[in-house]
Amino acid sequence: MLRPSRLARPLARASTRPALAPVCHRAFLSQRASTRATQDFDLNKLNNKRRDYEQNRTAFLAAGAIAGVISFIYTAWKLKKALDAQDEKDNAAVKCDSPIPTEAFKTEAGEKRKVVLHDDEGREIVPTGYSVVPVFPRTMDLDLPGSSSAEGPIAASVSNDAGVEYTLVGLGMRTVTFIGIQVYLVGFYVATQDIERLQHYLVKKINPLATTLIPSEKDALRKALRDATEGEQTWDSILQEAGCRSAFRIVPVRDTDFHHLRDGFVRAVQARSSRDKAYNDEAFGAAMKDFKGFFNRGQVPKKKELLLSRDAQGKLVVLYGDGDHKQQKDRSVMGTVSDERLSRLLWLNYLAGNKVASEGARENIIEGIMEFVERPVGTVATQIL
Repeated sequence: MLRPSRLARPLARASTRPALAPVCHRAFLSQRASTRATQDFDLNKLNNKRRDYEQNRTAFLAAGAIAGVISFIYTAWKLKKALDAQDEKDNAAVKCDSPIPTEAFKTEAGEKRKVVLHDDEGREIVPTGYSVVPVFPRTMDLDLPGSSSAEGPIAASVSNDAGVEYTLVGLGMRTVTFIGIQVYLVGFYVATQDIERLQHYLVKKINPLATTLIPSEKDALRKALRDATEGEQTWDSILQEAGCRSAFRIVPVRDTDFHHLRDGFVRAVQARSSRDKAYNDEAFGAAMKDFKGFFNRGQVPKKKELLLSRDAQGKLVVLYGDGDHKQQKDRSVMGTVSDERLSRLLWLNYLAGNKVASEGARENIIEGIMEFVERPVGTVATQIL
């Protein structure tokens, strides 16, 4: 009798309990809403972190680039100072004992004149203003292979067993990089016998009726030679038509090598030849190949001498020597190139154009030209003698 009543009570209690399904549904919805809000909060936080990271990264990269440029410039400057200090140390004896002035030109009556001195053996020398190579010879003798014999009284007096005499026109320093590292000194020489031809061409360019130029005409010639286009046209015509024998004397002021010198010459020739289709032939290519082959050698110590000579027909002769202006016979021929276009482009690399190998040398050469054209045509060679 008691068992049915005991079973009925739990059932009645169970029936009186509230339903749980709606409660579970509401809890599920609230959980989803809370999760979505949390996700939105996390995404904003991540975006802020990413933005801050990108800003910091950009700032660090910019600071690193600026620091790199500053350190490069500072290192290059310190290197240049160290090299200059070493050169001064190596040449302390020369600087202390030699009375050689540091200026290659002096100003007289508003005009520049080369400073000409005499060494202990009576040879005429011109100061360069640089301690490593303090002087250049004012005149030098070149005995070139295949050079013709001298004719006429002046020619006989400027030619002897040592070769043909050449007279210095101007000189300057070749520098590289934006901090101006000095590489070599270069001087431009003209055969003393041929100065009259150079005088005649330059004077007639300004005044066809004159034999010498007055100051205003000299200013006009100076301006023409400094102009990139007109200067290149003038020198190009002189080299092709005047028949003046000339040479460039190159003396390194620090140790270098033949490959470095060759690369500079080749780049200069290619930069000019690429602008004219007249150089796109096999003959010029062969000339360039021969020229490059001359420089398949080793080191070039400072103070040695490299000579680039051009004869009346434009044939190029490359010589290498000891560099002592007192021992001018100690030179060996490295090679010759008959194509006059190659030597002409090499000469223009120093004499004219928008960009020359040495701006100081070009300016110095122009001032040397002014010394020639202020004198009557045909008298300069006699005065040099």
